[in-house]
Amino acid sequence: MNMRHKLTTMTMLVLLLVVNVCLAACDSSTNKVVPMNSPAPIYTRPSDDELKKSLTPQQFRITRQCGTEPPFQNAYWNNHAPGIYVDLISGEPLFSSRDKFDSGTGWPSFSRPLETGNIVNQADDSHGMLRTEVRSKHADSHLGHLFDDGPRETGKRYCINSAALRFVPVSSLWSEGYGRYVPSFEAAGIRTDAPEQEIAVLAGGCFWGMQQILRTIPGVISTQVGYTGGHLKNPRYADTHHGKSGHAESVEVIFDPRRLSYEELLQNWFFRMHDPTTKDRQGNDRGSQYRSAIFYQGDLQRTIAERVIRTVNASGAWQQPIVTEVVKAGTFYRAEDEHQDYLVKNPGGYTCHYLR
Repeated sequence: MNMRHKLTTMTMLVLLLVVNVCLAACDSSTNKVVPMNSPAPIYTRPSDDELKKSLTPQQFRITRQCGTEPPFQNAYWNNHAPGIYVDLISGEPLFSSRDKFDSGTGWPSFSRPLETGNIVNQADDSHGMLRTEVRSKHADSHLGHLFDDGPRETGKRYCINSAALRFVPVSSLWSEGYGRYVPSFEAAGIRTDAPEQEIAVLAGGCFWGMQQILRTIPGVISTQVGYTGGHLKNPRYADTHHGKSGHAESVEVIFDPRRLSYEELLQNWFFRMHDPTTKDRQGNDRGSQYRSAIFYQGDLQRTIAERVIRTVNASGAWQQPIVTEVVKAGTFYRAEDEHQDYLVKNPGGYTCHYLR
């Protein structure tokens, strides 16, 4: 990338050829990039010895020994507040209040899971009958049973023990790291604790191509390119282009977390628009200024970023481990005006970014 040179017609043809070759390579059997469909984050379960210390006897009996709590004498059977229900042990999201209904049984009942990937159904022939047991995938908690007498829409009734769940009200979704579920509640007219605006600072190679994709994402309010993560104050493009400032070419994204969660921004966009497995390089651009990095604004963003990286690594979307740095955000220096919305001003200009 060099501002002093203009792309000639021949250069443009060569560039298009390179991009096509890269696209073809991503479809090959040896270097296939698998599209992500929002796989659930990675959650863990402590040992039973640890759980005996942290859970009540009833909670341990139900989640680890397949117990059942009394009907009409549990925490959530009559809970009508909006929010989500997560696994008591792991925190993995399981059900939503929007799918909860009054079954008259005295236990919390849901017509469908919030995350099907976090639910495991298996045969249960205990007590002289054949039923379908419902367990959580990551914590392996016994949750309850599944029956075929639910609402007409699904015909399913997930009959769940309150003691296996923790309820997260909409007033805590964003602050507890479940921001990915905020947009669905907001779209239904249910106000959450998400602020009107949130800032993300991302680096993944030449900031021209990054901004061009980021600016079009639904829920993004504004973007600007700049420099951050280095040691030089008030850097210019000439200081950063050759890596001597220590800064990374970055994009500051202001977005509405009521429409687009930070988790979705990272998982469904950031980790698809660049190659996060190549250190200090994107395409033919080499140097620390082209490194992959997430500059988090606080502990909540750091936790989400680390969780998303584990998720993407586990998804198989990339064959090599992710090398994206997760670094506390420092001063963001706005780049010169000629770099802002560069590909809008220069259609067909240089970029090595596209959605995998």
